[in-house]
Amino acid sequence: MKQTVERSSEQTAETAKIQKVKTANQEVRYNINTGSLQAGNGTGTSRPTRKDYTAARDQNFRNPRQRAVIWGSLAVIWIAVVWLTGRLLPAGSTLTSLMDRNLAPTWAHPFGTDWLGRDMFMRTLKGLATSIQVGLLAACGGGLIALLLGLAAASSKAADRVISWIIDLFLSVPHLVSLVMLAFVFGGGLAGVAAAIALTHWPNLARIVRAEMIQLKSAEYIQVSHKLGQSRLQIAVQHMLPHLVPQLFVGVLLIFPHAILHEAAITFLGLGLSPQQPAIGIILSESMRYLSAGMWWLAFFPGLALLLVVRAFDVLGNSLKTLTGTGSSREVR
Repeated sequence: MKQTVERSSEQTAETAKIQKVKTANQEVRYNINTGSLQAGNGTGTSRPTRKDYTAARDQNFRNPRQRAVIWGSLAVIWIAVVWLTGRLLPAGSTLTSLMDRNLAPTWAHPFGTDWLGRDMFMRTLKGLATSIQVGLLAACGGGLIALLLGLAAASSKAADRVISWIIDLFLSVPHLVSLVMLAFVFGGGLAGVAAAIALTHWPNLARIVRAEMIQLKSAEYIQVSHKLGQSRLQIAVQHMLPHLVPQLFVGVLLIFPHAILHEAAITFLGLGLSPQQPAIGIILSESMRYLSAGMWWLAFFPGLALLLVVRAFDVLGNSLKTLTGTGSSREVR
């Protein structure tokens, strides 16, 4: 009887050992299949598998800040290439050649030629460079107006009421109507169009700057600066302005695509740049009369190029908005 009990206890111990070995093997097999670095009871490590590298790469690409850096860099490269190429083209690249009139897109002329034999690819690049120049002047002018009025609105309650009334007045007028009127008053041309766009694209950005300034005025360090005897100008320049620079920079970049599109719109209507200047609006306006003759390339490629440049500015502005955390800049128009 005693031997039987000993044998049964030995069998039970052996069965327990076998179950432990099976459990350990299952844990190792489970950890390897799930891509974990821990094996068994947590004391051993295994090499990372291809699935680990793929998961880490996908996780890095899903990071919004890294994605913003990638897309923002691509947008900057595209804009710089288009602007520099358009500025560095020789003046003779858009001369007329009556022997090459109305040619469809070929390797020699990727965008075709117009009714005067001018290469549409060269004209499009020069027109985009002109549009970027107008957008730069208009966006910087509108940003400066918004900054000055936003700072003035935060200086006193009376100034805040007056400037808020002016902002509401500009926003109540249809955008394109005020733009056409101001372009007509300034006489057109590159400077007149840039001034008209700058004077119509500041209200929303000024409202954002005003809201930021009012929020900053209630901060503790601003109140301490007041009690220490600093003037309002010193507080605005030394303490408030550094907080407004990221918001203002993103807002100016988001004005860029609207400025370029509106420049093309009023030039298309004949109130913008002169016909002697290469501009996308002039190219599209002149090509309308030839579309019925089947010369589709005169409007398709310049319009597509304008859309890509505008989209690049939009991507750059949104990327900077993600990197700087200026969420309210999406309201800029």
